[in-house]
Amino acid sequence: MACASGQGILCSDRCRSYLSYHKGEGQFCWAHFKRNVMGALEIAKTTDAERFCRDLPALHARLFRLWHRFRDGPRARYGPIDRRQLILKSIPLEKKFFALADRYADSADKDVRNLATALLTNFERFLTFLGNEGVEPTNNSAERAIRCAVQWRKISFGSRSAEGEVAVARLLTVSRTCQMRGRHSLGYLSQAIRLHRNRQAIPSLLQTDSAT
Repeated sequence: MACASGQGILCSDRCRSYLSYHKGEGQFCWAHFKRNVMGALEIAKTTDAERFCRDLPALHARLFRLWHRFRDGPRARYGPIDRRQLILKSIPLEKKFFALADRYADSADKDVRNLATALLTNFERFLTFLGNEGVEPTNNSAERAIRCAVQWRKISFGSRSAEGEVAVARLLTVSRTCQMRGRHSLGYLSQAIRLHRNRQAIPSLLQTDSAT
């Protein structure tokens, strides 16, 4: 999540529960959406499926080529661009994405219709990253962040109680967040416990400077 507004911007896949959980701005993950499109292509049995699943990845590649030029800066293969150029150069692609989604929103092919409708209905959520600092077009970083937690859960089979699950979730959140922010997790936990016992305010996990 990138805190670009009061509520932040949540980057996620298109699971409906995220829309209920977070009422602020969102960024839908292009990696998940592209996998959905490629999955539909594998079982394509209609002309609509073949064309839609051919045209959308082509536009996706062009959009991400711009993103990489912006993100990679001087190391960009085709030369760097700034935020303003990223936004301006993506406008023609945005129009093509919208036109493509609109064209297939009433397709007789159910998979194509669902994908086109998802893009059309949540169009802004797919493009939030273009104008917001710190927001990426995929949630790959979040999935990498929880990878260790998922592996731990598979090995240990989780906790035996709801309280244990909450405790583990919070400890893993602290550990990974501190790692991402360049902080010492054990030092932060020690400080947080000490302050809590003294009924003092606990410092935010999002601070970059550690007082521990």
